Amino acid sequence: MPTKKLNMCIAVFLWRAHPLYPLILLLNRDEYHSRPTRQLEWWDGGEILGGRDELAGGTWLACSRDGRVAFLTNVREVECLPDAKSRGDLPSRFLQSKKKPMDFAEEVAKEVDQYNGFNLILTDLYSKTMVYVTNRAKEDNKFVTEVSTGIHVLTNASLDSPWPKAQRLGNNFKELLDTYGEEELPVKEMVEKLMTNTEKDDESLLPHIFPPEREYNLSSIFVDTNNPLGRYGTRSTSALLAKATGEVFFYEKHLENDLWKEQTATFQIEETK
Repeated sequence: MPTKKLNMCIAVFLWRAHPLYPLILLLNRDEYHSRPTRQLEWWDGGEILGGRDELAGGTWLACSRDGRVAFLTNVREVECLPDAKSRGDLPSRFLQSKKKPMDFAEEVAKEVDQYNGFNLILTDLYSKTMVYVTNRAKEDNKFVTEVSTGIHVLTNASLDSPWPKAQRLGNNFKELLDTYGEEELPVKEMVEKLMTNTEKDDESLLPHIFPPEREYNLSSIFVDTNNPLGRYGTRSTSALLAKATGEVFFYEKHLENDLWKEQTATFQIEETK
């Protein structure tokens, strides 16, 4: 029986390991093409910037004027709770709460059984804090972990799980960063070089959670496939770069009526008292 619980994403990011950028983040959102979506825009009274899922009301990636960032991927799993809370609400809740990443993470850890599998990254650029939250912890009840500096890849398993497409993306990201060294980074070039890769994995390398044919079609960084419920794949690519000066640049390329459209926004982090 086909399921609508397929929405996946993949993200690669560099945390506090570049002289110009405390955070460099690239993220592909994979979803059914028929699912209604709002493009990158300011919302919540102009305090939060990101795209939105119009069906459930949440987001996969957003940031706030006070320099906090949250993004989400789902965990690939067969069994799903039919009446689970929307995972997309978690980034929105964090950005609206004004809580520190660790405080919000500990709050979420108390309600992990109310959601289907998720990976959530919570960031405060001002306090230089990044926390990873998951309700599918590898270790017993270790739902919350502080994220170390360096390159990380988040797919539909635990943070930095060695899925082949995660390793491809991480390696390509490192090569591109090495190419530019300490220079400013060309955002659109990064998106095109890294996030449009359609290379798929050999069947022997697949996670073997879903049937092989289904997983094969999901094994590329950029996904485009059809299934009984319609066309499914990468609906948007986002790039968020935060500079050490406090400037945040948010780029989104999204698919609308089979045409790719671009949105950008730039703002200066506002210090909160």
